Amino acid sequence: MSHDGATSRPARRPARRPVLRSAAFLVSGALAVTALAGCSSGDDEAESSSPAAAQDIAPAARGDIADGGTLRWAVDALPETLNSFQADADAGTSRVAGAVLPSMFRLDKQGRAVRDADFLEKAEVIEREPKQVVLYKLNQQAVWSDGREIGAADFAAQWRALSGKDSAYWTAHNAGYDRIEKIERGKNNLEVRVTFAKPYADWRSLFSPLYPKDVMGTPDAFNEEARRKLKVTAGPFSIKGIDRDAKDITLVRNPRWWGRQAKLEQLVLRAVPREDRAEALVAGKVDLAAVDPEEASRVSLADRDKGSSAPLAHGPGALTPAQSMRSWAVAHGDDEDAADAELDARAKTRKAVDKYKKEQSRLEGYVVRKSLEPAFTQLALNGSVGPLADERVRRAVARAIDRKKLAEVVLKPLGLPAHPVGSHLALAGQQAYADSSGALGNQDTTAARALLADAGWVSGGPLKKETSTTKPKTAGNVSGSESGSEGKKSKAGTEDKKTEDKKGAASDSDDGTYIVGETDQKPGDRRPSQLDPGRSAAHRYAALLHQADARKLREADKEKKYADQYAKEAAQGGAPGAYAPKGTAAPAGAPAGPLAKDGKPLTLRFVLPSGPGSDSLRAVADRISQMLEKIGIRTETSKVADASYFKDHIASGQYDLALYSWPTSAFPATDARPIYAKPVPAADGSLTIEQNYTRVGTDHIDQLFDQAIGELDEGEERSLVRQADARIWAAAGSIPLYQRPELVAARRSVANAGAFGFQAPDYEDIGFLKPGARPGAEPNASGKAGASASSSGSPAGKSSGSPSDKPSDKPSDKPSDKPSDKPSDKPSEK
Repeated sequence: MSHDGATSRPARRPARRPVLRSAAFLVSGALAVTALAGCSSGDDEAESSSPAAAQDIAPAARGDIADGGTLRWAVDALPETLNSFQADADAGTSRVAGAVLPSMFRLDKQGRAVRDADFLEKAEVIEREPKQVVLYKLNQQAVWSDGREIGAADFAAQWRALSGKDSAYWTAHNAGYDRIEKIERGKNNLEVRVTFAKPYADWRSLFSPLYPKDVMGTPDAFNEEARRKLKVTAGPFSIKGIDRDAKDITLVRNPRWWGRQAKLEQLVLRAVPREDRAEALVAGKVDLAAVDPEEASRVSLADRDKGSSAPLAHGPGALTPAQSMRSWAVAHGDDEDAADAELDARAKTRKAVDKYKKEQSRLEGYVVRKSLEPAFTQLALNGSVGPLADERVRRAVARAIDRKKLAEVVLKPLGLPAHPVGSHLALAGQQAYADSSGALGNQDTTAARALLADAGWVSGGPLKKETSTTKPKTAGNVSGSESGSEGKKSKAGTEDKKTEDKKGAASDSDDGTYIVGETDQKPGDRRPSQLDPGRSAAHRYAALLHQADARKLREADKEKKYADQYAKEAAQGGAPGAYAPKGTAAPAGAPAGPLAKDGKPLTLRFVLPSGPGSDSLRAVADRISQMLEKIGIRTETSKVADASYFKDHIASGQYDLALYSWPTSAFPATDARPIYAKPVPAADGSLTIEQNYTRVGTDHIDQLFDQAIGELDEGEERSLVRQADARIWAAAGSIPLYQRPELVAARRSVANAGAFGFQAPDYEDIGFLKPGARPGAEPNASGKAGASASSSGSPAGKSSGSPSDKPSDKPSDKPSDKPSDKPSDKPSEK
């Protein structure tokens, strides 16, 4: 699910994973389409020919992999259904389907759909006029597990089930299948002719996965039976059983498989929630698991500390010198109660340290494999109501943001390439990728302020006095209340920055100009001024007192008395030169004064998830808030429960700003259209938004998607997709920020598995290295090593391993970024 560097390697046999096309794929502006399409961001004008980061899977030749063994692969939860075309299909569904079902096309390292030779000998458009006809020639060895040939009857049954013509089938989507007019047998049962009623550019997206006619033939089999079992399969593995109590799905070798035999005897998909992954790794319950940056850092540190007898510099026993000194002073001080409490705390810490050391020693058997997911995190701007309904304000927000710095917050600590994403519809390495961000414009604070001024938002404008406790109306607070919110508000992303400096705003002499020494304390900022000599001196004096002997450390009342006295004396005159004359211009980059219009301040509600896996999202949100503050936009941060974040806030439009992720697709003309389609008024007065949760769209964008989806010339289709992307940038409803990190903890002996990037897994090649064997060469059809991989396929030629040698504060696309196992029809929160 990510990227790969360009290396000269022999072509690999296509993998068996369905080219899952999530249902998630799913302003105007007077600029001409041609002008927009030609825009790019200056730094990245050339189209990318390779992914931003290499995949990291410890590639190994099949001859170096042991025959047999059981690999336990962590998934978030057991799939609710085994039918990939139902609404509640998830990553577990996808993983099972990839191992046990046919797929006509699969994804390669660059996210392109390529033919799977185990099932398909050839597929091509043989007629374009009067109607498009695609001819499939199937592999004559391809059979279902009951011995029947895979053939035209299976294609026809799947088309009828997914065409949308029979409402008895509970399907999640029918994109592409609704364009088919008929399916016929060719010269023999191995040839399938598909005739389209309307041209369909993304025909390669169809029949991947392909279910047997036994599943697709009747609504009951489709709706109910396929949810819990698949009696007939066709892949390197088949389903042995599903244990709902143990939360395991066991796959075993398919005895009727005609391709290369699976190296593993069994593949067990084990449900392990994200919060339990570290414990499962310590206990040795899984061999492969996607992890968050915190867990990845622990695995990395265990590898670094392996064989060392020195005390660990991380974990519960890691104290700074100042903390150690204070602990010793209290434990040996005159206050016996405090000393006893400190000694008890130190004893508990020693036990925690011993436990942590044992856990770390057990993690030494794992390594972190890292790449970038085929998904990006975006800043969403709700354009349906409030200040962001004005395109000029949305553009101002977008141009105030330094996307490269935001990418660095998340990716740089992990040792991954930190490049901002330049497209809504593809990622670097994919054929449709082109950086179209120039249609909106580069980061420019001055231009952002000018846009706000043009929209009527001025600095120092009069504010109406609030007469009630009702919040100002924003897109996220239409009703004045918010369920699930912790009520946390901030200016520039911190808890203690909410209150406006009403006195300064109301002053006749305050024109919003930053004045050194007079308005250095930003509106609402309760922190002491950095230019206030009295208060600064008091804090320095208090810090010195903390370095006194243990007895004085406990004399808090004296400390406060001395500090207050010193502050009073130092503040009486101040230090010469501490203040510049009134009217001095603000230093470069200083925050702008608060903006107002019609008596209302320009304040946006930033809604974020509050769960433990969202630290990186919150770090990014803090940076965004600081950037917006520089152009006079204030933010109020509301942290809400993960369970309600999407349903009660994003989907319902209860937000101004939000961060979440979308997966990208090999078929953007089909899959991305619902995300950017213009909302349409419904009969009841509401908006039909499909999956466009920003509520920003135009007729022209819809037209470009419609043209692209029916364009059979691949070059022209890509051109139309890029034009649509430029228009989406210009509308400024969503701002792509960075690709999400993909971090996977793998047992050291596991080969051909890990951070796959874009590519689908080759399930039959996954296994455990033989004793003495090392990864570094890719398998091929003969089972012999191909060209040597650069290191182990990790970014920048570095060996596979850790995201960092240091513990991460978890600037990390379940869109934090917490890597998700779930390709769903909703965006990821994180």
